[in-house]
Amino acid sequence: MIQLDSKVPAGSVPEKWTNFKKKQQLINPANKRKYTVIVVGTGLAGASAAASLAELGYNVQAFCFHDSPRRAHSIAAQGGINAAKNYRNDGDSVWRLFYDTIKGGDFRAREANVHRLAEVSVNIIDQCVAQGVPFAREYGGLLDTRSFGGAQLQRTFYCRGQTGQQLLLGAYQALARQIAAGNVKMFPRTEMLDLVTVDGRAKGIVVRNLISGEVKSYAADAVVLATGGYSNAFYLSTNAIGCNVTATWRAYKRGAAFANPCYTQIHPTCIPVVGDHQSKLTLMSESLRNDGRVWAPKNKADCGKHPSEIAEADRDYYLERKYPSFGNLAPRDISSRAAKEACDDGRGVGPGGRGVYLDFGAAIAKQGKAKIVEKYGNLFDMYQRITGENGYERPMRIYPALHYTMGGLWVNYELMSNVPGLFVIGEANFSDHGANRLGASALMQGLADGYFVLPYTLTHWLAGETPGTLPTTHADFKRTESEVTDRLNKLLAAKGKKTAVEYHREAGKLLWENVGMARTKKSCEEAAKALRQLQAEFLHNLTVPGSGTELNMALERANRVWDFLEFGQLLAMDAAQRDESCGGHFRSEYQYPDGEAKRDDEKFSHVAAWTFNGPDATPSRNVEELTWDAVKPSVRSYK
Repeated sequence: MIQLDSKVPAGSVPEKWTNFKKKQQLINPANKRKYTVIVVGTGLAGASAAASLAELGYNVQAFCFHDSPRRAHSIAAQGGINAAKNYRNDGDSVWRLFYDTIKGGDFRAREANVHRLAEVSVNIIDQCVAQGVPFAREYGGLLDTRSFGGAQLQRTFYCRGQTGQQLLLGAYQALARQIAAGNVKMFPRTEMLDLVTVDGRAKGIVVRNLISGEVKSYAADAVVLATGGYSNAFYLSTNAIGCNVTATWRAYKRGAAFANPCYTQIHPTCIPVVGDHQSKLTLMSESLRNDGRVWAPKNKADCGKHPSEIAEADRDYYLERKYPSFGNLAPRDISSRAAKEACDDGRGVGPGGRGVYLDFGAAIAKQGKAKIVEKYGNLFDMYQRITGENGYERPMRIYPALHYTMGGLWVNYELMSNVPGLFVIGEANFSDHGANRLGASALMQGLADGYFVLPYTLTHWLAGETPGTLPTTHADFKRTESEVTDRLNKLLAAKGKKTAVEYHREAGKLLWENVGMARTKKSCEEAAKALRQLQAEFLHNLTVPGSGTELNMALERANRVWDFLEFGQLLAMDAAQRDESCGGHFRSEYQYPDGEAKRDDEKFSHVAAWTFNGPDATPSRNVEELTWDAVKPSVRSYK
């Protein structure tokens, strides 16, 4: 067991970030050049952090497995980014954004971190506008906003249906400026395969060049992980195929605590699965629920009909019926379970009866097609390219899918893990969203961490450290390199008959069916057992063609799938031991008579942070109790 010190500053919740900055340790600008910082991952969180740290004067080494930071999965975020600007004068404030986020996470997040996120949200928009991010504007030229799930006002800034891409281009140009200035050294097509620790402190990483296959070490005074989430453990998700858990999982095996892995988010508006040939799923932005109405047939006999043949009286607008205060903009976990409930009742539409309708008929009739095209045109185009159906002429078919993960490496208030010198930002950490993330808050957290939090907290920590990196000839670097090489050789030596993709699909199906939208203690335990058996088979029956000294995507995939097989067991174990329902973690044994999630605040108002005890040993479950000073946990209701 370990002690988890959150290092939350003194003072009331609204004063904590100010108090931290008042007492923050500083480093002379000339001395900052003596420190080297490694940033792994160059999506929104990583790119903004690398650019900001380099601007301050640190020597930054940035690594990504893409050919360019512009290809990070952050580009797939569509709908918008939250900020408490209150431009519409509709009652928004830092406090309201804080409370909505705490409530949206079902009271399972650290208060101080969430309030800081709401505070710095207002700076993010100014930063991005200064970079030239083309946010949507009203007729008079002011920035436009729209609503998102879990909020009763319009605080979401957006760039049509491609907000993530535009924000990433803004962060990328800031990063590119620092690369050109020589303050950031960029390593594309390079994947982190292990964390190097010396005397329990993070001192560097081991990477593999994906083009040449070379395994090499890099040393630093601090390591920052900005490597995203682990939705692809389920195989089918809205994440890009390359998204993986490897960096955070290898850090876990070097001593970093992994917090709340069972907190996974199912997004309610995704294009439904159509067959086993699919390798990923496609998100349809939550912003569509501003104007689209979600419904399913009231009568099972109508499921096979064309939607235009189903009378208005025979349509069940179930979100509007069940949650009249929020309607179609109920939070994601609640909306997803409601869709599953309709389909489980035999009222689903499309192949396999796994779909509901997202209907824009009323919005087009009221606003005109041109207005809908202006707001969502690229999303409708994408839907038509994938399904062959015209969303303007007939309702879109949608169904929930894995999208985001609220769990991640445990970090304290300063975004440092329990391994000194290892910082974790963005989706890779656990800190801000509790058991369910509200829509448009992922972009907010990534940029808040990178631009406005890490530059303060990392400096504060480095001020107490003597600058100077260890030589990569150090024994611990060489030992870690050797372990990475041995692991790759094991994969290449396997001469079985199944590909890594086949194992990934099988493992993902196990997780989806047993630890997906609904789970029980028994199903979670069965999933963990089945994954252990699959892992035992993996190295004996796997086939990986090619060698390790060349571009070998099969080897890359096998390496990541091995981590997913191990990590999936921890995810299932965490879900089995959290005997309550909260947010995206819905245990069927714990629900109210109306089907809503039933928390157990007396026993589970805490963070569960797991630590590695060895390959054949059960991990330890460590606890950080959540304290409530500014809000009082209550039954979460959106009715």
